[in-house]
Amino acid sequence: MTVRAPMTAPLPAVSLVDVASYLPENRVPTEYFTQFARSDRMAKNVMFRSPRYRHHVARDETAVDMVERAVAPLIDRHGADAMSGVDVLLTHTQLPDNPVLGSGPEVARRLGLRPDWVIDVHNSGCASFVQMMALARTILLSTDATTALIAATQNCAGQVFTQTAIRGLAHAPVPGDGCGVGLLTKSDDAPILGIECHTHPEFGGDMTFEAVPVSDRKYWEPGRGQVCVGFTESKITKVFARGNRLVPEVALAVCDRIGVQSTEVDTLVTNQPNRLFLRNWREAMQLTPEQHPDTFDECGNLFGAGIPVTLDTANRDGRIGNGSLVLMAAFAHAGDFAGAAAVRWGAGPTP
Repeated sequence: MTVRAPMTAPLPAVSLVDVASYLPENRVPTEYFTQFARSDRMAKNVMFRSPRYRHHVARDETAVDMVERAVAPLIDRHGADAMSGVDVLLTHTQLPDNPVLGSGPEVARRLGLRPDWVIDVHNSGCASFVQMMALARTILLSTDATTALIAATQNCAGQVFTQTAIRGLAHAPVPGDGCGVGLLTKSDDAPILGIECHTHPEFGGDMTFEAVPVSDRKYWEPGRGQVCVGFTESKITKVFARGNRLVPEVALAVCDRIGVQSTEVDTLVTNQPNRLFLRNWREAMQLTPEQHPDTFDECGNLFGAGIPVTLDTANRDGRIGNGSLVLMAAFAHAGDFAGAAAVRWGAGPTP
């Protein structure tokens, strides 16, 4: 007698059905920083060659404000009723307005949401959009939830890198502020074909958060100095080598997972740290500049918001046709995390 295994229904697909973004009104030219520049050997490093422009948050603009403004186009396109049905809300905020609280509950209150899942992701930095896609997909496939909203907010350029002790440093002109959001549903409208997330804890301590001038005080303690993210000169060389390797590595892992060659990718969207990384990544993937949207000179390094802002910009410009194979890839911090995701695009603007 032959015993057959019971048939199980295939898992439903999860789709990235739309993206939107927000950039603060304050568009800052590089000349703002050159007036404060000091002699610094690191300024010659390719990691810190400035974009032409970047956007800075206003002093009274919160991370929740930025998410609310980024979500507005999604509400216009899908309706308030569709957004009110969000079951899963995931946020990543580069500089939390309140270090004790995440942004998620306040975002839900502003948008009139009552999600079953509210999670503030604090790791994964520049690759946070991919990590949140992976987390949202896992939740949607393993629960009754059907809709997820993910938001990546970069808000430390105008708040941290314009401080009087920081704005003259070589890396101060590179970051910009912005917010990108994505709407995911349990559907096959624009399916996520594959995701890879790689953790490299051995690199976890190579990015610092310290006072300038250097002191031993905790960031919350009173005293002299202004806090800033930084690298030593020796670490920068290592980070550059890692970044060149990690993004193509995780991107190619996704290609292998879904059974395509890198040259079959229609659009590659990465984080936007500097021009040389962008060039090296697309060359490693054997793609052209036209296939690799670039917002660096307008927005600077948007950290976690880089992928969704660049994706939304390219989509609104008509550069991503429905049915295209879109591959997103990024690495975080000093290389402690890297992630990539492939999507069959279906969010092209309506003619």
